[in-house]
Amino acid sequence: MQEYVVNRPDEGAMKQALRENYSNAAGTILRLAWQAGLLRDEIQRLTWEQVDFLDQVIVLPDRNVPISRELADWLQALRDGRERSGESVVLSDRDRKPLTPQSISRLARTALDRQGQTSVRLIDLRHDFVLRQLEERDWQYVSRITGVEAAGLNVHFAGHLEEKKISTRIRRETSARIDEFALWKLLRAEGSSPAGITLWLTWQAGLRLEEIVALTWDQVRENRLCLERREVPLTGGTKKVLEELARREGRDGPVLTAPRSRRPYDRTRLSKLARAALIRAGLDDLTLRDLRVDCALRSGGEGQILSQARRQGWTTRNEVCALLNISRTAAYNRLKQLTARGRLTQVGARYYLPENVVSPERQERAVLDYLEKEGFAYRQDIARLLGIGVGQCRPLLQRMLARGALSQDRQRYILNSTAASPGAGLEPAVPAAKSGKEQEV
Repeated sequence: MQEYVVNRPDEGAMKQALRENYSNAAGTILRLAWQAGLLRDEIQRLTWEQVDFLDQVIVLPDRNVPISRELADWLQALRDGRERSGESVVLSDRDRKPLTPQSISRLARTALDRQGQTSVRLIDLRHDFVLRQLEERDWQYVSRITGVEAAGLNVHFAGHLEEKKISTRIRRETSARIDEFALWKLLRAEGSSPAGITLWLTWQAGLRLEEIVALTWDQVRENRLCLERREVPLTGGTKKVLEELARREGRDGPVLTAPRSRRPYDRTRLSKLARAALIRAGLDDLTLRDLRVDCALRSGGEGQILSQARRQGWTTRNEVCALLNISRTAAYNRLKQLTARGRLTQVGARYYLPENVVSPERQERAVLDYLEKEGFAYRQDIARLLGIGVGQCRPLLQRMLARGALSQDRQRYILNSTAASPGAGLEPAVPAAKSGKEQEV
């Protein structure tokens, strides 16, 4: 196998080359390769219809590439200078006709040689674009805009970075939020491809990757999948893509097989295909596990959890464990997902329907407004105001007392005069209505 060589160009030499080839074909080629990371064939086929000046993005068949304001303005000026003639972005300087791939390489070679960049190839300009992006961005973003899979980024480019390794782990502080519109759009686009089948079976049937790899046509029945230890109902969409795959590939042996070898996909390869599809669709913060969890919430207890919270007023992790007969960790994950999606609001150890409770970030403001209006309140009054249990009010009230926002007179809580001032760190309270005497003055 030929060694993958990366020859990074000199930045000063590249800027000089762009100045000397400001509005000709060579300058266009260098800009699209170095400033947008386009491949030679992509440069040769690029049309003005693919350049979105409003959103500053180049729309390619497999990805969208954001471009800088500088490059967008330059392309706009180039297009206007041609009086909008010709569909292709790159045209010959002589006859204004589209260039062949070989001509593009020759023009780039000549322009680079003039700047002393004799070892730098056209593909190296794209490589340099990838490296500059990796120095500033996370791998998911770079993979999405360049079309290079995470494994390729690590193998070919990590050695040129200070860290010497590209982390492919997704780190986030909150649960994933699934953009269902974007995901449905992706599923329709992928159809019965290996990535599409994997995503359908993960999100709509909740299958693990090892179950998808081992799935055979004998296990696919009319409306369900008969796995080793359970049966999984099929949604209409999942059934449709499986039927489409069966018509094309036949109903013999494993459901998913590699096109050339006709052998089952291995788990790693199938995972990469699915991840690449998610990244291309802009869903780079999602994992297959996120899709399985979402499926479990929709089909395995979301309605029951919400019904319990509605009937009782709240629910807890232990109650969800007993309700669904699942572990504490699984119950925590489902409650966390429901909270992230806005279906539940967490206050302490309890989970409430959002419409029945004041969210934690608004509780102090609600208490201050109430006390300003009523003068004082008992703990039971505050519990009714916030929609939570009496015992749950205690931590909130203790914080407000310690900060000096409230005073306590036996069982009554009273507003301090400085509680709602700007220095208290809260939004200014709505002033109380003036008395009749004050209004007359």
